Amino acid sequence: MKNRTVFSLLLVFLLSLAGNAADFTVKKIGEGVYAAVSPDGSHAGSNAGFIIGSNGVVVVDTFVAAEPAKDLLAEIRKITNLPIRYVINTHYHLDHTGGNGVFAEAGATIVAHRNVRGWLRTENLKFFGAEPKAEDKARVEALVLPDLIYSDAVDIYLGTRLVQVRYMLGHTGGDSVVIVPDANVVFGGDLVWQKHLPNLIDATTSDWIKTLDKLLAEHSSGTYVSGHGDVATVGDVRDFRNYLATLREDVAKAQKEGKSGDELTAAILPDLETKYGVWGFFKNFSKRNIAQTAAELAGQKKIPVSANTGK
Repeated sequence: MKNRTVFSLLLVFLLSLAGNAADFTVKKIGEGVYAAVSPDGSHAGSNAGFIIGSNGVVVVDTFVAAEPAKDLLAEIRKITNLPIRYVINTHYHLDHTGGNGVFAEAGATIVAHRNVRGWLRTENLKFFGAEPKAEDKARVEALVLPDLIYSDAVDIYLGTRLVQVRYMLGHTGGDSVVIVPDANVVFGGDLVWQKHLPNLIDATTSDWIKTLDKLLAEHSSGTYVSGHGDVATVGDVRDFRNYLATLREDVAKAQKEGKSGDELTAAILPDLETKYGVWGFFKNFSKRNIAQTAAELAGQKKIPVSANTGK
Protein backbone atom coordinates (compact mmCIF):
# COMPACT_ATOMS: atom_id res chain seq x y z
CA MET A 1 0.00 0.00 0.00
CA LYS A 2 2.88 2.36 0.81
CA ASN A 3 4.45 1.84 -2.62
CA ARG A 4 1.11 2.34 -4.32
CA THR A 5 0.61 5.62 -2.47
CA VAL A 6 4.08 6.84 -3.44
CA PHE A 7 3.56 5.94 -7.09
CA SER A 8 0.11 7.51 -7.17
CA LEU A 9 1.34 10.77 -5.66
CA LEU A 10 4.26 10.80 -8.07
CA LEU A 11 1.94 10.30 -11.01
CA VAL A 12 -0.42 13.08 -9.98
CA PHE A 13 2.46 15.45 -9.48
CA LEU A 14 4.49 14.56 -12.57
CA LEU A 15 1.73 14.34 -15.10
CA SER A 16 -0.37 17.29 -13.93
CA LEU A 17 -3.21 15.77 -15.92
CA ALA A 18 -4.89 18.07 -18.42
CA GLY A 19 -7.18 20.38 -16.53
CA ASN A 20 -4.93 23.18 -15.33
CA ALA A 21 -5.19 26.37 -17.31
CA ALA A 22 -1.49 27.17 -17.62
CA ASP A 23 -0.13 26.96 -21.17
CA PHE A 24 3.35 26.33 -22.50
CA THR A 25 5.40 29.11 -24.04
CA VAL A 26 7.25 28.74 -27.34
CA LYS A 27 10.70 30.33 -27.18
CA LYS A 28 13.02 30.76 -30.15
CA ILE A 29 16.48 29.73 -28.96
CA GLY A 30 18.29 29.54 -32.29
CA GLU A 31 17.61 29.92 -36.00
CA GLY A 32 14.78 27.47 -36.63
CA VAL A 33 15.07 25.98 -33.11
CA TYR A 34 12.32 26.38 -30.53
CA ALA A 35 11.67 25.29 -26.97
CA ALA A 36 8.14 24.72 -25.69
CA VAL A 37 8.45 25.53 -21.98
CA SER A 38 5.72 24.50 -19.56
CA PRO A 39 5.36 26.09 -16.13
CA ASP A 40 4.94 23.83 -13.13
CA GLY A 41 1.40 22.52 -13.06
CA SER A 42 0.85 23.07 -16.76
CA HIS A 43 -1.55 20.82 -18.63
CA ALA A 44 1.41 19.97 -20.90
CA GLY A 45 3.25 18.20 -18.05
CA SER A 46 6.82 18.78 -19.27
CA ASN A 47 8.91 20.68 -21.80
CA ALA A 48 9.21 19.89 -25.50
CA GLY A 49 10.54 21.61 -28.61
CA PHE A 50 11.04 21.50 -32.34
CA ILE A 51 13.72 21.97 -34.98
CA ILE A 52 13.05 23.28 -38.49
CA GLY A 53 15.28 22.30 -41.39
CA SER A 54 15.07 23.02 -45.10
CA ASN A 55 12.74 20.10 -45.83
CA GLY A 56 10.93 19.31 -42.61
CA VAL A 57 10.56 19.45 -38.85
CA VAL A 58 11.80 17.33 -35.93
CA VAL A 59 9.72 17.49 -32.74
CA VAL A 60 11.39 16.66 -29.42
CA ASP A 61 8.91 15.08 -26.97
CA THR A 62 5.13 15.32 -27.16
CA PHE A 63 3.86 16.33 -23.71
CA VAL A 64 1.59 14.27 -21.48
CA ALA A 65 -1.53 13.89 -23.62
CA ALA A 66 -3.16 14.54 -26.97
CA GLU A 67 -4.67 17.93 -26.08
CA PRO A 68 -1.38 19.79 -25.38
CA ALA A 69 0.28 17.91 -28.27
CA LYS A 70 -2.38 19.31 -30.61
CA ASP A 71 -1.63 22.76 -29.22
CA LEU A 72 2.07 22.23 -29.94
CA LEU A 73 1.30 21.14 -33.49
CA ALA A 74 -0.79 24.28 -33.94
CA GLU A 75 2.11 26.43 -32.70
CA ILE A 76 4.47 24.76 -35.17
CA ARG A 77 2.00 25.44 -37.97
CA LYS A 78 2.08 29.17 -37.11
CA ILE A 79 5.79 29.12 -37.98
CA THR A 80 6.11 26.60 -40.80
CA ASN A 81 4.05 24.36 -43.06
CA LEU A 82 6.94 21.98 -43.69
CA PRO A 83 6.11 18.34 -42.91
CA ILE A 84 6.65 16.95 -39.43
CA ARG A 85 9.14 14.27 -40.40
CA TYR A 86 10.25 12.94 -37.02
CA VAL A 87 9.39 12.94 -33.33
CA ILE A 88 12.19 12.09 -30.91
CA ASN A 89 11.14 10.74 -27.51
CA THR A 90 13.91 11.60 -25.04
CA HIS A 91 12.72 8.79 -22.73
CA TYR A 92 9.67 6.65 -22.01
CA HIS A 93 7.96 8.60 -19.19
CA LEU A 94 4.34 9.40 -19.95
CA ASP A 95 4.68 13.14 -19.41
CA HIS A 96 7.01 13.24 -22.44
CA THR A 97 5.32 10.69 -24.71
CA GLY A 98 1.57 10.99 -24.16
CA GLY A 99 1.04 13.03 -27.33
CA ASN A 100 2.89 10.69 -29.72
CA GLY A 101 -0.31 9.75 -31.49
CA VAL A 102 -1.03 13.33 -32.56
CA PHE A 103 2.23 13.57 -34.45
CA ALA A 104 2.03 10.03 -35.81
CA GLU A 105 -1.31 10.98 -37.34
CA ALA A 106 0.39 14.03 -38.83
CA GLY A 107 2.84 11.71 -40.60
CA ALA A 108 5.83 11.76 -38.27
CA THR A 109 8.15 8.81 -37.70
CA ILE A 110 8.73 8.40 -33.95
CA VAL A 111 12.36 7.83 -32.98
CA ALA A 112 13.69 6.70 -29.60
CA HIS A 113 16.29 4.57 -27.90
CA ARG A 114 15.48 0.88 -28.18
CA ASN A 115 14.48 0.61 -24.50
CA VAL A 116 11.72 3.20 -24.95
CA ARG A 117 9.80 0.91 -27.28
CA GLY A 118 9.98 -1.91 -24.75
CA TRP A 119 9.15 0.21 -21.72
CA LEU A 120 6.52 2.64 -23.00
CA ARG A 121 3.53 0.34 -22.43
CA THR A 122 4.98 -1.54 -19.47
CA GLU A 123 7.05 0.64 -17.14
CA ASN A 124 4.58 3.54 -17.37
CA LEU A 125 2.01 1.39 -15.58
CA LYS A 126 3.92 1.68 -12.30
CA PHE A 127 2.99 5.35 -12.03
CA PHE A 128 -0.62 4.30 -11.52
CA GLY A 129 0.09 2.13 -8.49
CA ALA A 130 0.19 -1.60 -7.86
CA GLU A 131 -3.30 -2.13 -9.28
CA PRO A 132 -3.94 0.33 -12.11
CA LYS A 133 -7.54 1.05 -12.98
CA ALA A 134 -8.88 -0.19 -16.32
CA GLU A 135 -8.86 3.31 -17.80
CA ASP A 136 -5.25 3.84 -16.73
CA LYS A 137 -4.20 0.55 -18.30
CA ALA A 138 -6.01 1.52 -21.47
CA ARG A 139 -4.25 4.87 -21.54
CA VAL A 140 -0.81 3.27 -21.27
CA GLU A 141 -1.62 0.49 -23.73
CA ALA A 142 -2.74 3.13 -26.27
CA LEU A 143 0.57 5.00 -26.22
CA VAL A 144 2.02 5.11 -29.73
CA LEU A 145 5.32 3.24 -29.90
CA PRO A 146 8.47 4.43 -31.66
CA ASP A 147 8.71 3.36 -35.31
CA LEU A 148 12.49 3.70 -35.46
CA ILE A 149 14.78 2.63 -32.63
CA TYR A 150 18.53 2.91 -32.18
CA SER A 151 21.14 1.64 -29.72
CA ASP A 152 23.90 4.25 -29.44
CA ALA A 153 23.50 7.09 -31.94
CA VAL A 154 21.55 8.18 -34.98
CA ASP A 155 21.92 11.23 -37.22
CA ILE A 156 18.91 12.85 -38.84
CA TYR A 157 19.21 15.28 -41.73
CA LEU A 158 16.52 17.87 -42.37
CA GLY A 159 17.89 18.76 -45.78
CA THR A 160 21.30 20.18 -44.94
CA ARG A 161 20.59 20.59 -41.21
CA LEU A 162 22.07 17.88 -39.00
CA VAL A 163 20.27 16.70 -35.86
CA GLN A 164 22.27 14.32 -33.67
CA VAL A 165 20.52 11.87 -31.34
CA ARG A 166 22.72 10.29 -28.70
CA TYR A 167 22.04 7.66 -26.03
CA MET A 168 23.24 8.79 -22.61
CA LEU A 169 22.89 7.20 -19.21
CA GLY A 170 21.43 8.60 -16.01
CA HIS A 171 17.73 9.33 -15.80
CA THR A 172 16.03 6.16 -17.05
CA GLY A 173 18.48 3.92 -18.92
CA GLY A 174 16.80 4.84 -22.19
CA ASP A 175 17.55 8.53 -22.53
CA SER A 176 18.28 10.45 -25.73
CA VAL A 177 20.01 13.80 -25.97
CA VAL A 178 19.20 15.77 -29.13
CA ILE A 179 21.93 18.09 -30.41
CA VAL A 180 21.59 20.76 -33.09
CA PRO A 181 25.24 21.57 -33.87
CA ASP A 182 24.71 24.55 -36.16
CA ALA A 183 22.58 26.30 -33.52
CA ASN A 184 24.64 25.14 -30.49
CA VAL A 185 21.48 23.82 -28.84
CA VAL A 186 21.13 20.69 -26.72
CA PHE A 187 17.74 19.18 -25.90
CA GLY A 188 18.52 17.33 -22.68
CA GLY A 189 15.12 15.83 -21.93
CA ASP A 190 15.00 14.83 -18.28
CA LEU A 191 18.76 14.51 -18.10
CA VAL A 192 18.61 18.29 -17.47
CA TRP A 193 16.31 19.90 -14.88
CA GLN A 194 16.62 23.67 -14.64
CA LYS A 195 16.53 24.73 -10.98
CA HIS A 196 14.23 21.80 -10.19
CA LEU A 197 14.77 18.64 -8.19
CA PRO A 198 14.52 15.58 -10.47
CA ASN A 199 12.47 12.42 -10.51
CA LEU A 200 14.98 9.68 -9.58
CA ILE A 201 12.66 6.69 -9.72
CA ASP A 202 14.65 5.03 -12.56
CA ALA A 203 17.93 6.87 -12.12
CA THR A 204 21.55 5.86 -11.70
CA THR A 205 23.04 9.08 -10.42
CA SER A 206 26.65 7.94 -10.84
CA ASP A 207 26.08 7.59 -14.59
CA TRP A 208 24.03 10.79 -14.66
CA ILE A 209 26.88 12.90 -13.27
CA LYS A 210 29.26 11.45 -15.90
CA THR A 211 26.75 12.30 -18.64
CA LEU A 212 26.43 15.89 -17.45
CA ASP A 213 30.21 16.22 -17.25
CA LYS A 214 30.43 15.00 -20.83
CA LEU A 215 27.78 17.44 -22.02
CA LEU A 216 29.39 20.35 -20.21
CA ALA A 217 32.77 19.51 -21.72
CA GLU A 218 31.47 19.12 -25.27
CA HIS A 219 28.88 21.93 -25.24
CA SER A 220 30.46 24.45 -22.91
CA SER A 221 28.72 27.42 -24.53
CA GLY A 222 25.48 25.79 -25.58
CA THR A 223 21.86 26.52 -24.83
CA TYR A 224 20.11 23.61 -23.11
CA VAL A 225 16.42 22.74 -23.25
CA SER A 226 15.52 21.10 -19.95
CA GLY A 227 12.84 18.53 -19.35
CA HIS A 228 11.39 20.66 -16.53
CA GLY A 229 12.05 24.28 -15.66
CA ASP A 230 13.10 27.01 -18.05
CA VAL A 231 15.61 26.97 -20.89
CA ALA A 232 18.93 26.26 -19.16
CA THR A 233 22.30 27.94 -19.32
CA VAL A 234 25.59 26.10 -18.95
CA GLY A 235 25.62 27.40 -15.38
CA ASP A 236 22.21 25.88 -14.72
CA VAL A 237 23.41 22.51 -16.01
CA ARG A 238 26.49 22.71 -13.81
CA ASP A 239 24.35 23.60 -10.79
CA PHE A 240 22.12 20.62 -11.46
CA ARG A 241 25.13 18.33 -11.82
CA ASN A 242 26.40 19.64 -8.48
CA TYR A 243 23.02 18.92 -6.86
CA LEU A 244 23.32 15.25 -7.82
CA ALA A 245 26.90 15.16 -6.55
CA THR A 246 25.95 16.85 -3.27
CA LEU A 247 23.05 14.44 -2.81
CA ARG A 248 25.31 11.42 -3.30
CA GLU A 249 28.00 12.80 -1.03
CA ASP A 250 25.57 13.64 1.78
CA VAL A 251 23.85 10.27 1.60
CA ALA A 252 27.14 8.37 1.51
CA LYS A 253 28.39 10.29 4.56
CA ALA A 254 25.21 9.55 6.53
CA GLN A 255 25.34 5.87 5.56
CA LYS A 256 28.97 5.69 6.69
CA GLU A 257 27.81 7.04 10.05
CA GLY A 258 25.35 4.16 10.30
CA LYS A 259 22.21 6.14 9.53
CA SER A 260 19.32 4.79 7.49
CA GLY A 261 15.63 5.37 6.87
CA ASP A 262 14.02 8.37 8.53
CA GLU A 263 17.17 9.10 10.56
CA LEU A 264 19.21 9.39 7.37
CA THR A 265 16.62 11.66 5.76
CA ALA A 266 16.47 13.88 8.83
CA ALA A 267 20.26 14.21 8.85
CA ILE A 268 20.47 15.28 5.20
CA LEU A 269 17.34 17.29 4.54
CA PRO A 270 18.31 20.55 6.32
CA ASP A 271 21.52 20.93 4.30
CA LEU A 272 19.71 20.23 1.04
CA GLU A 273 17.00 22.71 1.93
CA THR A 274 19.56 25.40 2.69
CA LYS A 275 21.19 24.93 -0.70
CA TYR A 276 18.24 23.95 -2.90
CA GLY A 277 15.04 24.74 -1.02
CA VAL A 278 14.01 27.44 -3.50
CA TRP A 279 14.21 25.04 -6.45
CA GLY A 280 11.04 23.74 -8.02
CA PHE A 281 9.67 20.38 -6.84
CA PHE A 282 11.76 20.53 -3.63
CA LYS A 283 8.87 19.67 -1.33
CA ASN A 284 7.68 16.94 -3.66
CA PHE A 285 10.96 15.20 -4.43
CA SER A 286 13.56 15.99 -1.74
CA LYS A 287 12.75 13.11 0.62
CA ARG A 288 12.29 10.71 -2.28
CA ASN A 289 15.60 11.81 -3.78
CA ILE A 290 17.33 11.00 -0.49
CA ALA A 291 15.66 7.61 -0.10
CA GLN A 292 16.22 6.57 -3.71
CA THR A 293 19.86 7.63 -3.65
CA ALA A 294 20.36 5.73 -0.42
CA ALA A 295 18.94 2.62 -2.07
CA GLU A 296 21.18 3.16 -5.10
CA LEU A 297 24.34 3.52 -3.01
CA ALA A 298 23.37 0.45 -0.99
CA GLY A 299 22.89 -1.60 -4.16
CA GLN A 300 19.19 -2.08 -3.38
CA LYS A 301 17.54 0.13 -5.98
CA LYS A 302 15.39 -1.49 -8.65
CA ILE A 303 15.68 0.06 -12.10
CA PRO A 304 14.17 -0.99 -15.45
CA VAL A 305 15.91 -3.84 -17.20
CA SER A 306 16.82 -3.42 -20.88
CA ALA A 307 13.72 -4.33 -22.80
CA ASN A 308 12.99 -6.87 -25.53
CA THR A 309 11.99 -4.67 -28.44
CA GLY A 310 11.16 -7.44 -30.87
CA LYS A 311 7.41 -7.20 -30.29
